[in-house]
Amino acid sequence: MFLDLLTFPISGPLGGIIWIGEQLLERANAELDDAQNLQKQLLTLQLAFDIGEISEEDFEIQEEELLLKIQALEEAAEESE
Repeated sequence: MFLDLLTFPISGPLGGIIWIGEQLLERANAELDDAQNLQKQLLTLQLAFDIGEISEEDFEIQEEELLLKIQALEEAAEESE
């Protein structure tokens, strides 16, 4: 415990920096996962349309929604840089 008190001026800020780095990494991974999931959903939608499971009208509506979500993620990523 005494050693912790003596090293706190160094270990305290260092621990904070490590925590911030971990939070940034988690956030980046979450955003990447979101983008990849949206791309997979878009591909699945395209395949469903190609084999005739959904109509062209439904495809266009769902495609537009997914593309808007992807665009919003990309814009948010650009703003955070």
